Amino acid sequence: MENKHAKYQRLIEFCKGLPPMQTAVAHPCDSTSIQGAVEAARMGLIAPILVGPKDRIEASAEQAGVPIADYPLVDAAHSHAAAIAAVQLVREGKAEALMKGSLHTDELMSAVVNRESGLRTERRISHCFVMDVPQTEHALIVTDAAINIAPSLDVKMDILQNAIDLGHALHFEQVRVAILSAMETVNPKVPSTIEAAALCKMVDRHQVTGALVDGPLALDNAINLEAARIKQIDSQVAGRANVLMVPNLEAGNMLAKSLSFLAHADAAGIVLGARVPIILTSRADALLTRLASCAVAVLVAEAIRKRNNVLR
Repeated sequence: MENKHAKYQRLIEFCKGLPPMQTAVAHPCDSTSIQGAVEAARMGLIAPILVGPKDRIEASAEQAGVPIADYPLVDAAHSHAAAIAAVQLVREGKAEALMKGSLHTDELMSAVVNRESGLRTERRISHCFVMDVPQTEHALIVTDAAINIAPSLDVKMDILQNAIDLGHALHFEQVRVAILSAMETVNPKVPSTIEAAALCKMVDRHQVTGALVDGPLALDNAINLEAARIKQIDSQVAGRANVLMVPNLEAGNMLAKSLSFLAHADAAGIVLGARVPIILTSRADALLTRLASCAVAVLVAEAIRKRNNVLR
């Protein structure tokens, strides 16, 4: 853990003061996914329930050189069965988070969104990257870069609220959302600028709550104060955004990967809008990034727990 990962280190250290989160790990059948789950358990972030083919999980653990005898193991014949069984553990109250192992994202999410046996809520499911960008002082949320391909305005409203709720779960002092487009003016020929303006009006009417929101904003004047000053943008968000909401999945994916490969950022992934947080890791993620994704989910689960207690 190098100094350039200080934001993730602080996040992980903070979560060590919270109880481990019961987590159903779906199909951890390669050395990378089983190592990430066991290391997160060793650090007190999660209490894993390993779900998948028993012989393959044990072989992966042996290959990775990590002990798993202390963790419950639910035998499931294959990855599809593992996804269904992991979701069922949540429905039975035995787990308060899901973690993706070595199965495809579509396979896990198919079980999550099933209308009869899944984990749907009234909120649309969306994805957030919590990015540790070395040049920035605080973590940066980017949404949605993995789930909703071309979201409509009503879906964007849920994506926006999910990201705001995440900012609060991460204890952002103030959540400041920039709704991104290619420009900072409303242009009828660019639909994303119209939708950004509509979302801002929804915030004004308290249809979306909990944050300062502005848009449309171009990327430069969303995160750079000097760029915002030059464009004469009068905004509490411009130049100070800590949440970047993109117009579609393609833009989000390119933005996140640009930050990762050009700015040497790390990207912890989380899926929101289901009954529980879903830790969505990539096969290419470093161990620290996997741990940070677990830490983010711990804070989201804690926020859900507190909200449920208030509603009782």
